[in-house]
Amino acid sequence: MSLNNIDAKMLSKMFLAGAKNLENKKEWINELNVFPVPDGDTGTNMTMTIMSACKEVIALGDNPTMDALCKAISSGSLRGARGNSGVILSQLFRGFTKSIKEYNNLTIDAIADSFERAVETAYKAVMKPKEGTILTVAKGAAEKARELQKSGASDMEAYLTEILEHAKFVLSQTPEMLPVLKQAGVVDSGGQGLVEVLSGALDAYLGKEIDLSFQAPAEGTVSKSSREVQAEADIKFGYCTEFIILLNKTFNIKSEMDFKAYLESIGDSIVCVADEDVVKVHVHTNDPGLAIQKALKYGALSNMKIDNMRLEHQEKLFKMEEKEKSSKPDSKTITEEQKSNEPMKDYGFIAVSAGDGMNEIFRSLGADYIIEGGQTMNPSTADILDAVDKVNAKTIFVLPNNKNIILAANQASELSTEKDVLVIPTKTIPQGITAIINFVAEMTPDENEENMIREISNVSTGQVTYAVRDTMIDDKEIKKGDYMGIGDKGILDVGTDISKVALNTIKEMVTDESELISIYFGSDVNEEDAESLRAMVEEEISSCDIELQYGGQPIYYYVMSVE
Repeated sequence: MSLNNIDAKMLSKMFLAGAKNLENKKEWINELNVFPVPDGDTGTNMTMTIMSACKEVIALGDNPTMDALCKAISSGSLRGARGNSGVILSQLFRGFTKSIKEYNNLTIDAIADSFERAVETAYKAVMKPKEGTILTVAKGAAEKARELQKSGASDMEAYLTEILEHAKFVLSQTPEMLPVLKQAGVVDSGGQGLVEVLSGALDAYLGKEIDLSFQAPAEGTVSKSSREVQAEADIKFGYCTEFIILLNKTFNIKSEMDFKAYLESIGDSIVCVADEDVVKVHVHTNDPGLAIQKALKYGALSNMKIDNMRLEHQEKLFKMEEKEKSSKPDSKTITEEQKSNEPMKDYGFIAVSAGDGMNEIFRSLGADYIIEGGQTMNPSTADILDAVDKVNAKTIFVLPNNKNIILAANQASELSTEKDVLVIPTKTIPQGITAIINFVAEMTPDENEENMIREISNVSTGQVTYAVRDTMIDDKEIKKGDYMGIGDKGILDVGTDISKVALNTIKEMVTDESELISIYFGSDVNEEDAESLRAMVEEEISSCDIELQYGGQPIYYYVMSVE
């Protein structure tokens, strides 16, 4: 017979099991991205958020009190929150733990109350809650928990099972609530992540054998990017292995599933995409030879590439350390001695940026601290708080420069007690550049905040990247490998010529009032091609001034702005 209450020891085990299940599914969740761009990071953000809490839960030992457990879950997830999905997950935990911390054992009544409190807390944290997301799945689970409680549910196992099944049902309905999900053929990735947490927790309650031997990552540090911190903590498999199989035998759905299952047995971060007579393979493993031997059973191999990630990671850290040593004190590294000896200035700036060119632009405009981050590597609330601590100013403006970082920045602002932290809701790097340019030292903090928010509303941003899968979005048919021009509200152009896509994207953004077009080329674009694009834009759009600058950003070949 199942237990009808849950003590702190069992809740701790359930929480860790939920985290482990989420970690196991993170790459799959990353792939549930509406836009077929190579920066899906929901699974990574949610995993790193919950792992921050796991670190504190594990430190409590095997017999925690309910109060200590609640503090560990709430504090750890709040500080470790990354991305919108991670922040919302942390707020769900915050509300849940506020409700249960007074109990020694959780009854069905207590769980119904705590689910309700969790949803209320999460919805309040989001300025404009959108249905069809993780919030909807959480609300559905809470409503089912209350409905069952009111109907007299008495068996905990049946109670938790029905809640999970209803959460899965609500998740399956998210494409009906958000047309963009339906068109892309996916469910909401954040909602899927929440379901995986609940599923893992239920498995632990049911006594299923679960491997909880994960290494919880240390809290991030702003001296490294979020992706680098993660890599340092969990490079479990050292060789990034990529190749293409030129098929000489039938490779049906069963073959694909069997091959994927084999790859999962020897590594992680698996991508296996079959397309007619070829199969593209990517796997992180400690023995690339095993993957290669298995693949040879299906055909010849080409485009083989094997990278030692541990070695590359150490080299990258060494280069970063050398760069920090040679950089100006106010551009990146601020020592404790400098902080204590210098008088506190009135204003300071923190900018989230990716790419050495972009970083240098922000430094030249007066940014005191650069947090390396952006797409695929969203900094955590703790990263932003650490940056705030290092900037010696009374009022600090934070430029998130990414819509998926704004919630974490707001959370850091709320948690900061010694300094006035104002978050300017910049969704793109061009908006961040415009914001800092329009700062006026003679204005009050509130006046500057109002002025910068007003000015960033005049900036339109476009970005060019490539598609990682076939799909249909905004009535545009997209094939894997196509170049896409993505604007503030959707995909503006798709094609096979990167310069033409960039030009068409800019043309879609320009209006009669436009005066300035800025083009920032990324790390995968050479200057000659960028100059060629600039000439094309000047020829087509003579009414605007054109600026071309090196951004060095990853993933996006071009970032363009129109003002």
